Amino acid sequence: MFAAAVVLGMLAWRRLRLLREGGVHVALRQRLDDSGRGWHLGVGRYRGDEFVWFRVLSLGSGPNQVIRRDGLEIATRREPTGPETYAMPTASTVLRCRATTGEVEIAMGPDALTGFLSWLEAAPPGRSVPWAS
Repeated sequence: MFAAAVVLGMLAWRRLRLLREGGVHVALRQRLDDSGRGWHLGVGRYRGDEFVWFRVLSLGSGPNQVIRRDGLEIATRREPTGPETYAMPTASTVLRCRATTGEVEIAMGPDALTGFLSWLEAAPPGRSVPWAS
C-alpha cells in the first residue's frame, strides 16, 4: 500500500513539475488506426526546434517522444471521434502529422493548439510550412 502511494506521489509530482516548466496537456498516439485506441495522455513542451512529449504514466526522466520542427508536416486536422474523447484534453483537435520519425497523431485543446501552430509557423526562414485544411 505504501509503495503504491509513493508511486502515485511521484507521478503527480512529475506531472506538476512538467506543467510548471511550460508544458501543456497533449494526447499522442503513434499506432494510427480508426479504432480510437492507442492514445496516451501526456505533457508536451517546446525545446527550441523540438516538441518533446512526456507520458503522464511514466517515471522516466526523459521525453517519451521527440518531434523535430524541421521534419514536421500537418497532414489532416479533425475532431475526435466518440471513443477517443476519453483520453484527450477537453475540446481537443486532432492533428495527424508526418514527422521524420513517422506518422503521429497529436490531440490538444484550443489554447495548446494555438501555441503549437505558432511554434510550427515560426520555422526558420526559407522553410515553408504545409498546412492541412
